[in-house]
Amino acid sequence: MSTVDETRMTLSIHPSAEQTGEAAASEVAALVQCHPAAVLGLATGSSPLPLYEALAKNEVDLAAVTAFALDEYIGLPPGHPQSYAAVIGHHVVEPLGMTPGRVHVPDGNPRDEHRSGEAYEAAIGAAGGIDLQILGIGSNGHIGFNEPGAAFSSRTRVVRLAERTRQDNARFFAAPEDVPTHAMTQGLATIFEARHLLLIAHGRGKATAIKRALTGPVTEDFPASLLQLHPRTSLFLDSEAASLLES
Repeated sequence: MSTVDETRMTLSIHPSAEQTGEAAASEVAALVQCHPAAVLGLATGSSPLPLYEALAKNEVDLAAVTAFALDEYIGLPPGHPQSYAAVIGHHVVEPLGMTPGRVHVPDGNPRDEHRSGEAYEAAIGAAGGIDLQILGIGSNGHIGFNEPGAAFSSRTRVVRLAERTRQDNARFFAAPEDVPTHAMTQGLATIFEARHLLLIAHGRGKATAIKRALTGPVTEDFPASLLQLHPRTSLFLDSEAASLLES
């Protein structure tokens, strides 16, 4: 394990995805042990799965935790197995013993997109804001579904998914054309308001994105670069995801 403390972030590198997940889960567990009613931000996709799997083995009680998912596909029918509501229910809520009524996911079939986004923002505010936001990173630098070009001032809204993002996510669907073209996502400003950001990444396919996020210019063309400005960010990487960073 390698740990480096920087002015605004802590970087923790581990030999495998499993060990990376265990280390990240310890950070989440420590927060909940001190603050049982903490507010968590939940990410989906493959990156946070080792964290959730490790947290499920931890004895920490998450029943009083409130949680908000980062995003949701638009247009999938209720109960679709690849909807993020279903994914979070299966991989997070059930194995972690969370209270379903305390776990919130953006509306994937909103009657009014603008009002739905505002309502989600209001719900986060009413909960006191996010204490710890779990993040993954897309190969094009997206966090949540904030694609390149997303404004740093953006809020929860419906966005069009980049074709590269749809291609990356096609492995979860029966056919590439089944991947939705739009999603509801927390905005970059919403994410940045979390008191603590925790990003987890593993695999060589994320190495370029990690290097650019941490060492490249801070620009809306690469949304994850905003991490460089947050007052408290923890990064948990396996050795492959960190392979392009200077030692």
